[in-house]
Amino acid sequence: MKLLRKIIEIDEALCDGCGQCVPGCAEGALEIIDGKARVVSETYCDGLGACIGECPTGALRIIEREAPPFDEEAAKHHMAGKELPVLPCGCPSTSIQTFKTVSDCEAANRPAHTGEKGGESALTHWPVQIRLIPAKASFLKGADLLVLADCTAVAFPALHQDLMKGKVVMMGCPKFDDVRDYIGKFADIFKTADIKSVTTVIMEVPCCSGLPMIIKKGMEAANKNIPLKEVMLSTRGKILKRT
Repeated sequence: MKLLRKIIEIDEALCDGCGQCVPGCAEGALEIIDGKARVVSETYCDGLGACIGECPTGALRIIEREAPPFDEEAAKHHMAGKELPVLPCGCPSTSIQTFKTVSDCEAANRPAHTGEKGGESALTHWPVQIRLIPAKASFLKGADLLVLADCTAVAFPALHQDLMKGKVVMMGCPKFDDVRDYIGKFADIFKTADIKSVTTVIMEVPCCSGLPMIIKKGMEAANKNIPLKEVMLSTRGKILKRT
């Protein structure tokens, strides 16, 4: 039975698949499928439009049309079995974002800004912490990964210019974080995201050496053989070796 009610409508021409709307829908009605936001079931959409404010391209709007009634119990059951990229505290750091990159030509034609040093950020997405990035994040699809040990970001002054361009960044600490969780996370990513290559960046200290091992074990668990490069930095931020 259908009734006249408010429901979300998605303009596929405007949707860039950034995924920002997904955490905004508490009922789980939206997912990124084939690079576009889709309504997985109209019965999960309550028509309130909480997801609209998260869309940077204006691809979402609320319309009124005939649709199946909103089923709150079905939505709760759906969400109970769904892993969301959200912390128990509801921290906004888990909100998935994709940033517009600036081409070399655009950067060269921008006027210099007084007081700004270091040039443009090469970061293309958010979040960046390994533990916060869901394996199905849209920015992972077909990506070249740059997996950083946390300390490398402050040790290497030319990180954005020399290593980050064109890569999706994931950061974590192999000493303080859960290694088994990391291996499982990368295995899931390698199974689903069609990763092209992985570059790990670690410090010369012993506790960093586990990061490349984590990546390799993740590949083994996913039964994938992905090109892997390793970069080691000194504690003074010099590149000691590349393999």
